[in-house]
Amino acid sequence: MDIEQYMQQVGQQARDASRAIARADSNAKNEALRTIATSIRRNSTVLLVANQKDLAAARTAGLEPAMLDRLTLSEKGIASMADGVEQIAALPDPVGEITDLKFRPSGIQVGKMRVPLGVIGIIYEARPNVTADAAALCLKSGNAAILRGGSEAIYSNRAIAALVQEGLTVAGLPANVVQVIDTIDRAAVGHLITMREFVDVIVPRGGKGLISRLLAESRVPMIQHLDGNCHVYLDNEADVDKALRIVENSKTQRYGTCNTAESLLVARSVAARLLPPVAAMLTANGVEIRGCAETRALVNEAKAASEEDYATEFLAPIISVKVVAGLDEAIEHINRYGSHHTETIVSENYTKAMRFLREVDSASVMVNASTRFADGFEYGLGAEIGISTDKIHARGPVGLEGLTSQKWIVLGNGQVRS
Repeated sequence: MDIEQYMQQVGQQARDASRAIARADSNAKNEALRTIATSIRRNSTVLLVANQKDLAAARTAGLEPAMLDRLTLSEKGIASMADGVEQIAALPDPVGEITDLKFRPSGIQVGKMRVPLGVIGIIYEARPNVTADAAALCLKSGNAAILRGGSEAIYSNRAIAALVQEGLTVAGLPANVVQVIDTIDRAAVGHLITMREFVDVIVPRGGKGLISRLLAESRVPMIQHLDGNCHVYLDNEADVDKALRIVENSKTQRYGTCNTAESLLVARSVAARLLPPVAAMLTANGVEIRGCAETRALVNEAKAASEEDYATEFLAPIISVKVVAGLDEAIEHINRYGSHHTETIVSENYTKAMRFLREVDSASVMVNASTRFADGFEYGLGAEIGISTDKIHARGPVGLEGLTSQKWIVLGNGQVRS
């Protein structure tokens, strides 16, 4: 079977399975999820062995450290993966929820019902945990999933997918509700993103190159973000201890994630007081500082920042720093150079914090908290299928509700229109 025939078969199987999972009750879906979580814990050694095969191949291929970090599964990571699946099982089922029912003068009731999207294609690089997260979210929200992980994670993804399909079968649901594309042929992606007859939405999770390609070539609607140039702004009324903790966590906890801070803005009136200790902390963590002239005057180790640096998602121990006049310039800078992902202000001034929340045009905007909180697990979604910086349908971490839509329903008792 050639790749086109294979993808057509996968698509048809997904479309057939989507009808079965759309009508499945909550008990069956939750049973499948709980079985999957148990299987993940029970088979942690199997998953680690598969992951080591992927890591060995990745090191031989010379993958960058950030990609290796995303690829790596640990005992803790596997336990967290199982926890995420169980959290999704414990969440309310959004499918079938009826809201906004109102009587009209004619006597009919008009409202909305939440329904699955149908078939969701997820394309991702390096992160095998996405296989479990995406499968669980699609399953609970009544969607079929076609998962196309990166070639570097093929063994890990196959191992996780086998456990997912085992859970579906135990619950009496079609195994094809979740399918992993079992080929590393790049042509599979080209077919997946153009199969409108089978696929309702594409969710890409990967680097800028992947997203750019899909934006140019996809004929299927997408839920996506291009990159994560996230900002921390230290206001002139920032608490010093909070500022140090938040900048350190936002930047240094992990370098290879889309919610890692890549840019730091500091109010001019407190730059001389705040920048030196913050810079010392960053330098102690091995972070390269690229700053404006005012930053370099205060921080000897800072290098000159280019215009491009302020718009860059480094995914590395590098941060751009700019001293700004105050809140107005900070907001303008973020809206100009940012990627509309996640931004935070450190300030004890309520009025300024509320202005920052209202006026910063990003999917997640925070006050006195690390940008690293911007993900589905921390937001109480159980897990996330991705982050959206779009403004239509879904924005920010996309969980169960983001994987459904609403249709209008009308309840009548024999009314006719006059």
